Amino acid sequence: MRVVVIGGTGHVGTFLVPRLVMAGHEVICISRRKSKPYSSHSAWNSVRHVVIDRTGAEEKNIFAPQIIDLAPDAVIDMICFTLESARNLVVALHGKIQHFLHCGTTWVHGHSEQVPTLESQARNPFGSYGINKAAIESWLISFSRSTGFPATVLHPGHIVGPGWAPINPAGHLNLEIFRRLAEGKEILLPNNGMETVHHVHADDVAQCFMKALANWNNAVGESFHVVSEQALTLRGYATSMATFFGQEAKLRFLPWEEWKSTVSPREAELTWDHIIHSPSCSIEKAKKLLGYQPRYSSLQAVQESVTCLFEKEKSQISDNNSHAG
Repeated sequence: MRVVVIGGTGHVGTFLVPRLVMAGHEVICISRRKSKPYSSHSAWNSVRHVVIDRTGAEEKNIFAPQIIDLAPDAVIDMICFTLESARNLVVALHGKIQHFLHCGTTWVHGHSEQVPTLESQARNPFGSYGINKAAIESWLISFSRSTGFPATVLHPGHIVGPGWAPINPAGHLNLEIFRRLAEGKEILLPNNGMETVHHVHADDVAQCFMKALANWNNAVGESFHVVSEQALTLRGYATSMATFFGQEAKLRFLPWEEWKSTVSPREAELTWDHIIHSPSCSIEKAKKLLGYQPRYSSLQAVQESVTCLFEKEKSQISDNNSHAG
């Protein structure tokens, strides 16, 4: 098939595009600029790159026609964030493609209630990101089931991979948390550390997109969670990472109002967003209908990511020292 991937050089695209090429598909990668993926692969040499500024093209009402002109059999949309954007593209593609796959988010569920959360549970999103993504999912699945448009929605959790910082045990992105754990130093966690985060390796997300493409009959008209087998509590996450570094975890807990004053406003905002959601999602549906089987646990994905980042830091320090000498 000719597969168009919109936003194909991002976290998931870094792994998805090579998987598509290796499976024999003709791949066209759409991005705002010809940027490099997070890791190299020889398969990228076979990919056609098309530069389109989606926001600008949508303002001129030419984005959907530009995608149609590429004559895709399947479209994978990694970067759609509003209902208007989704509707304009999907309506234009109706009757012209074999499969449309939208990248959603577990944030569509809002607060966790009964866990692990199932895809069939009611949506109660909050925050503009979750609300907009839930609106897209609701409309897209309804449109698919009522018109036969071949749509599938995949909902990743906290995406992790080599080349970028993972959500840490404090619920934000500051690598200092991992450094302190590696050095056996104390870290502060909000409340009692029992809130949860649910990671997934970017390659496992890519795997699930491939499984959805290969299992059209089971995938069309459906939504699927794409996460690791188990979520992590912040306390358990911190303890396991300290052990990974050969240290004993030194954890101290503070009530939220006290804890948030110990970090930057942006870090407090990220942590609050994660702990107020406290995701813990089931993947039984994706396993049963698509054959999805994550290769990485949450911890394995994070450990690979952090190891890669630390090695990169050491390399940069070494290079700087050699230049200084």
